[in-house]
Amino acid sequence: MIDKRYYFGIGFVIIILVLIVPNYFNGNVVASGSQIYGDVEMVEIIHFHATSQCTTCIAVGDLAEETVGVYFFDEVESGMISFEHLNADLPGNLEKVKKYGVTGASLWIGVYYSDGSFVKEENINVWYKTGDRVDYMNYLKGVLEGKLSGN
Repeated sequence: MIDKRYYFGIGFVIIILVLIVPNYFNGNVVASGSQIYGDVEMVEIIHFHATSQCTTCIAVGDLAEETVGVYFFDEVESGMISFEHLNADLPGNLEKVKKYGVTGASLWIGVYYSDGSFVKEENINVWYKTGDRVDYMNYLKGVLEGKLSGN
């Protein structure tokens, strides 16, 4: 005899498939609980750092800047991508620090959509790739290409 929990589990999976999976195929993105219907207007990459930086903190920012400069020159020129190093310790940068929720040295990617929505994401994987310039750049290039295409 089959336990009732088995049927409950099957029912749960079916509900998930019916309610959630179609959202992945309709071209919309759900982020932070809000539906996004617009196209990508701009991608903002910010290397947040402290006044005093360690070697790895510097590498995260320098490699990100190099990646953007090498692979996304046209997008930077057109204003589709922006990159900046931002000292999170300076009072003048407090607005962006709060907007992104920065708590320390980090690399953040913010995506602005044509419907007025904004999605931010800290990329922690870059910290593990600073020892291999090519791997770092290829990885971040792929991430940014995904953001530009709305993924």
